Amino acid sequence: MLQKRIIVCLDVRDGQVTKGIKFKDNVDIGDPVELARRYYETGADELVFYDITASAEKRGIMLDVVRSVAAEIFIPFSVGGGIGSVEDMRAVLLAGAEKVSVNSLAVRSPEIITAGAERFGRQCIVLGMDALADRAMPSGYRVVINGGRTSTELDALEWARRAVDLGAGEIVLNSIDADGTREGYECNLTRIVSEAVGVPVVASGGAGRPEHLLEVFREGRADAALVASMVHYGDYTVPEIKGYLAEQGIPVRPSFVEPC
Repeated sequence: MLQKRIIVCLDVRDGQVTKGIKFKDNVDIGDPVELARRYYETGADELVFYDITASAEKRGIMLDVVRSVAAEIFIPFSVGGGIGSVEDMRAVLLAGAEKVSVNSLAVRSPEIITAGAERFGRQCIVLGMDALADRAMPSGYRVVINGGRTSTELDALEWARRAVDLGAGEIVLNSIDADGTREGYECNLTRIVSEAVGVPVVASGGAGRPEHLLEVFREGRADAALVASMVHYGDYTVPEIKGYLAEQGIPVRPSFVEPC
């Protein structure tokens, strides 16, 4: 079995890492550069940086913050929010990111996935997908965009398959129903997408205890898991999460502390 990745998510608003529940009632956590360095030093396998208000405010991503974060870490780093073109992708990659995440833009202009993959390689292009349980959809899940504010007519499973065909090299799959609740991932959603596509699927939304990661790796068939609240609020550390998973037989990379 391939090693499972633990990815820490940094949602950034007004220059601060923030966290909410189901995209509402956000609370500021701290400085993104300081937090990125801390999570890198304690063994996070990757980081995800989302500028969560860039699209709504119709502005570009905060490249200065991306550069500052990239200067502090030496692990893969994905950036999303405010990406509006292939040139925006290029700017983010030149600022130090290894991957670019597209979500609402990909729904509105699916060709951006193909254009990015052709220009930079599909390993750089991540589809961010926010899904909401909806019995009216064939898979039982509907794609929503604009930070969960706008419903679409896209079925989550159909959209995942199409995005991979267009060139997405990875999918970060976020359950709106579970987001920020700390009650566990949406394993059924994760499993049906993981089993349907040939690229890595990252489970997102709902992590509260190490047992939740074990469940989404075993039952959800996820390749990686995003964590946020459970580490931001100090409930668990990355080494504690990895230690538990290793004890349960899940292959993970060892944590480490970078010397000062």
